[in-house]
Amino acid sequence: MRAPAKFLFDNDFAGSGHGKPSIALADHAQKLKEAEAAGFARGFAAAQAEARISAEQRSAAAFERMSAALDELGRGLAAVEAKLETEAVEVAVAVAKKLASALIAREPFAEISALATDCFRHLVASPHVVVRVNDALHETARKTLDEIARSRGLESRLVVMAEPEIAPGDCRIEWADGGMTRNSEAIAATIDDAVLRYVAARRGEPYMPEILWRSAR
Repeated sequence: MRAPAKFLFDNDFAGSGHGKPSIALADHAQKLKEAEAAGFARGFAAAQAEARISAEQRSAAAFERMSAALDELGRGLAAVEAKLETEAVEVAVAVAKKLASALIAREPFAEISALATDCFRHLVASPHVVVRVNDALHETARKTLDEIARSRGLESRLVVMAEPEIAPGDCRIEWADGGMTRNSEAIAATIDDAVLRYVAARRGEPYMPEILWRSAR
């Protein structure tokens, strides 16, 4: 029987193809640095992308808020503009009424004279013309209208009559087949109605005269 061989620890197994591959320490350190650099680059790129997306989202939200604020501002300015415009119209009409009243009180016959002058121009062939005025103005009206009529060839056919129910500054001119009336109250009511319709339209409200009249007063 053969005796077992003794292991003498003098064999070199480094190049025998058995065991794990070896790498130099310097190469290992270099590859570790490269791996760390690649990982950092990927992480930095991912962080940049996330930050960019977040910034874009914040910018989009900010632009939406700005757009909404501008729309609201535009609506507010339009409302203010409409309010100022309607108030300006109302003030202008109120001032015009006061001026008209003052002018009529100062020169009550001025409008009657202007209307008669224009009317008589077209009534040369009329057989007769009757002018009705406030009784307080009758004497003044008769003299002035007679002069206007003579200049139009109507002196023999003109009649001036006093009517206490006719307001100062108003008159009624009548001829054979027609007539014309100056009624300051009716004129003011027509103007008020037109203004109130305009104001209601500018405010986007339905036209309700009974409510608007109360608010106007």
